[in-house]
Amino acid sequence: MTQFILRRTTGLVLTLLGVSFVVFWIMNVVPGDPTLVILGIDSTPEAQQALRRELGLDDPFLQRYAAWLGGMATGDFGTSYAFKLPVAQLIAERLPLTLSLAVIGMAVTLVLALGLGVLAAANHNRTADWGVMLASQLGIAVPVFWLSILLIIVFAVSLRWLPPGGFPGWSDPVEALRALVLPTIALAVVQAAVLARVTRSALLEVARLDFVRTARASGLARRRILWLHMLPNALIPIVTIVGMQFANVLTGTIVIENVFSLPGLGRLIFQAISNRDLPLVQALVVFFASIVVIANFLVDLAYGAIDPKLRAAA
Repeated sequence: MTQFILRRTTGLVLTLLGVSFVVFWIMNVVPGDPTLVILGIDSTPEAQQALRRELGLDDPFLQRYAAWLGGMATGDFGTSYAFKLPVAQLIAERLPLTLSLAVIGMAVTLVLALGLGVLAAANHNRTADWGVMLASQLGIAVPVFWLSILLIIVFAVSLRWLPPGGFPGWSDPVEALRALVLPTIALAVVQAAVLARVTRSALLEVARLDFVRTARASGLARRRILWLHMLPNALIPIVTIVGMQFANVLTGTIVIENVFSLPGLGRLIFQAISNRDLPLVQALVVFFASIVVIANFLVDLAYGAIDPKLRAAA
């Protein structure tokens, strides 16, 4: 097991290095001059050149990449061109909201998906099964941004039950949670639809195995067989999807936060791209990409904890 973890950790580090290199390279070959963003289009060529030298934009590519990578290793992500503040400070200010939205959205996703998936599997080829499959198909087909707008129109504009957007801060927890209700629903619906189908398929696959038939022949209650015997043995595909979905939920906040005007990392990266704020864009893209890589790494580790066969093989 130790060798398995070491191999996965080595792969994680190499992947993160590769991601950082690709992101830095792409950000430096896209068209546009960041000096024009800082100084304005009316600035003189001499002022632009002086600023390029000050920012180190004229240094060789590998030298700039090494300096940027070394800064990240020490927590220094550079200074934002547009906000004139350290990038690390901007991320730290916006991260709690984005992380809260992602965690709440993932929790709602798990509750909905596992409940609906188990319901569908327990009533295979019955009305409940068909209803869950139809609802999940609709959930997968609906674009997130369209669902977000629809939720605002129905629950904020027409019914006036919830705020249409914005975030009042955590000083008032009740209002803060009310502001996150609609974004959470928009995030969770699509992910829950996918996970519910995976849960149903995994449970139906396990239901054909010998130990399930033995448990039924022993007279165990149907609910006990479903939750204590079938579901634990169906966790491998479910955990795989959950790991990817948490990364999808976190990166999906880019769209959600812009639709609902939430001051999180998703809105911050949109503002950074609009302003061609290279240090901020680079740091945020690496952050979101790292979340995806780390989520897959944790899923690999979870396999060993779930399946004894994988532990023995490792």
